[in-house]
Amino acid sequence: MKHFLLCAALLLCLGSCKREDKYPELTNKDIAGVLEQMTQLMIHDVSNPPLAARFYAYSCISGYTVLSLNDSSVVSLKGVFNEFPEISSPPDSGAYSTQLSAILAMTGTAKRMQPSGKKLDVFEQRFLDSCRRLGFPEDVITRSQSYATQVVKQIMGYAKKDRYNRISNYPRYTPTTDEGSWHPTPPAYFAPVEPYFNTVRPFLIDSAEAFKSVPPVPYSSDKNSEFYKLLMANYIDGGSGLTQENREIAAFWDCNPFALKNEGHLMVGLKKISPGAHWVGITGIACQKEKLSFAKTMEIYTIVAAGLTDSFISCWDEKYRSNRIRPETAIRRLIDKKWKPMLQTPPFPEYMSGHSHISATTAAILTYYFGDNYSYTDDVEEPYGLKPRRFTSFNAAAKEAAMSRYWGGIHFMDGIINGVNVGRAIGEHIVGELKTNGIKPI
Repeated sequence: MKHFLLCAALLLCLGSCKREDKYPELTNKDIAGVLEQMTQLMIHDVSNPPLAARFYAYSCISGYTVLSLNDSSVVSLKGVFNEFPEISSPPDSGAYSTQLSAILAMTGTAKRMQPSGKKLDVFEQRFLDSCRRLGFPEDVITRSQSYATQVVKQIMGYAKKDRYNRISNYPRYTPTTDEGSWHPTPPAYFAPVEPYFNTVRPFLIDSAEAFKSVPPVPYSSDKNSEFYKLLMANYIDGGSGLTQENREIAAFWDCNPFALKNEGHLMVGLKKISPGAHWVGITGIACQKEKLSFAKTMEIYTIVAAGLTDSFISCWDEKYRSNRIRPETAIRRLIDKKWKPMLQTPPFPEYMSGHSHISATTAAILTYYFGDNYSYTDDVEEPYGLKPRRFTSFNAAAKEAAMSRYWGGIHFMDGIINGVNVGRAIGEHIVGELKTNGIKPI
């Protein structure tokens, strides 16, 4: 009898160990590799900034969920993210790699969500070939893929319920004719981007209006008005007052996926990443610098991507409520018909500054994880011809990103200041949620 019980216990132990990773370790660079491929697709598809953040979020959530289903130390997102469902672990069909499944869940989600997602098939195949060279057995790769596919299906169900798919059914947004309201700007006069993004379900804040800004300074053509003073500041500091350093900072944080350049009779699109992509890149720099574990890196990416999405939802809610005119339009109307800002004006209302907003949110999250006064070199823009910049903290980087919009001539100062204030408040709220749910810094 004792022999029978011992054998039964041994079999139970072997069964419970069936899913443990006994294969080569993947690293945080593998996670970063998926996100970089997603970024390249976003550039190809000209994905707008709020939507790009949403793509990152759900892809990271899929990878993170695989880890949480297989590791009790990884906090489940149920009860942390709004309306996050109970995700069931796929049936036990033999040995698989949790880390490999997590990567494949990321690519699987991105393939289904991004317009050109099928292009990730090539990247995924190359990645799997590299896993084979590392020593992953073919049957383990197959089961890891099957596990990932079943998790992706459930996460896609969660994504479908965030209401983004309803936006295409809303009436086409038409800019108002009010004198102080936003109007499309040259050179392409793009239609407004994501006017209904505030209807999307956020992850960690209660609603789009949960962190409402103070109203912007109202438009006025009176030369003694507060608005005209803001306008003159933009005209001077965004023109003849620009220093070489101002120009370098504005270019470094431009992150405008809609940028165009006239070349003769042609209008050429410039290859640029979105603001969220820049901060996802910064997240990777810190994770790799600290040599963080695969699981911790996935967690930080997931929270950063969710925070970016929430920050965009909040900011876009205010943009289309206040619907304020851009400096370029107002200066040409009231001061100088030939004036051009250094940066190309993005196709959506001015107030508040989106880059200021999302940068402050992300800086608060990264400061929680890595600490204040965290020094790093930001080389995210180097592939796009811009020199790396050194920062002494995430908050210092966020402050510079915010000011870049003023020197670039595309935002008024109150839009920048209040963008930072609201963005920081959202970041601090998210940090509070992390603490409440036992999600700890490194």
